[in-house]
Amino acid sequence: MRLLFVADGRSPIALNWIAHFIEAGHEVHMLSTFPCKPDLELSSLNVVPIAFSGVGMRLRARRGKPGRELHPASATGRPSIGGARMIGLRAFLRHWLGPLTVPWAAERARKAMQAVQPDLVHAMRIPFEGIVAAAACLSAPLLISVWGNDFTLHAPSTPWMGLLTRRALTRADALHVDCQRDLHLAYDLGFSRERPKLVLPGGGGVRPEIFHPGAPDLAALDGPLKAVLRGISPEAKVVINPRGFRAYVRNDTFFQAIPRILKVHPRTIFICPAMANQAQAKRWIGQLGIGAVVHLLPMLSPIEMAATFQRAQVTVSPTEHDGTPNTLLEAMACGCFPVVGDLESIREWIEDGVNGLLVDAGDPEALARSVVRALSSDKLRAQATKRNLRLVAERATYLEVMAEAEAFYRKIAR
Repeated sequence: MRLLFVADGRSPIALNWIAHFIEAGHEVHMLSTFPCKPDLELSSLNVVPIAFSGVGMRLRARRGKPGRELHPASATGRPSIGGARMIGLRAFLRHWLGPLTVPWAAERARKAMQAVQPDLVHAMRIPFEGIVAAAACLSAPLLISVWGNDFTLHAPSTPWMGLLTRRALTRADALHVDCQRDLHLAYDLGFSRERPKLVLPGGGGVRPEIFHPGAPDLAALDGPLKAVLRGISPEAKVVINPRGFRAYVRNDTFFQAIPRILKVHPRTIFICPAMANQAQAKRWIGQLGIGAVVHLLPMLSPIEMAATFQRAQVTVSPTEHDGTPNTLLEAMACGCFPVVGDLESIREWIEDGVNGLLVDAGDPEALARSVVRALSSDKLRAQATKRNLRLVAERATYLEVMAEAEAFYRKIAR
């Protein structure tokens, strides 16, 4: 098949999915909404910025700061003015003014599609990849993927985002979601129940050759993570927060929970990938006096993430909006116990008190109690590991997931 992906070409989730079709011998083209240099053997790459997608990158590059979004709260729960302004400005630009850029981006995308003449166009999330693809795609079948907060965060943010989301779903010939909740929401927003749909993990699932139980292989590591893991006492407990900084992740709750956890488990170490350059995280650490037990690390490779999950007893994901996070599935595959936000989509994988614990993402005390409970019970963690390994094997193994996705492509491609 000749495939054209409309995606954020920097996204590990998107690249993990797209890599399968290159490896399977299909002709793969990408239209990226962000400037990127993906390590993939693409037949062509076009960049079409949308909703000011290149502005933040240029500003961060000038400042020498590669960091992402900040949550507008301090460690004391009071608003962090700098973080609030950054999120407020970015959200305003994308949700209110971003729709104004759709016609220009759609015209450029249409020219790229006419040049490629794909058998199938796959837009990987709705804002703004699916929105642009729906406006640009005239003849080829259009498959749209829905990611965790497309419906619950972005679509209701402004009347224009709601309208554009409905238009994209009306135009879509097929839909891919990573949880049943989003399928029902898609029907409510105008997607036809008669059209093909697919429920699969958004990033293609878990690669078991990388993510599996066992002791981390330190010899395979390099850089700061290796030094961190080597420096942790064998008797110490480890908690990982793999979500980085995003507007819907309550990292303020996470950092406020740490002193409470330390009162019960004083030798616990907290590892935070994708937070190395976050000034807000450093401020929270200073305010709370927890610098000795918190490690802010850069973005980690899949092998490094697997090693961290293997060493950790608990993974924490205090999100207010989510679908099926890839980091949740990867942690489950490594036997790392999930303490996660109590969301409908997460309940499709986690049964509270059985194979994980569900918490109010905005309640530091509740988060601390759940982490303490998980760290204190070897039996609970062992029970969860057994069930989670079975769930991942049945529903989220990369080769099986992508084989199903490829069969779905053939069904809808012209």
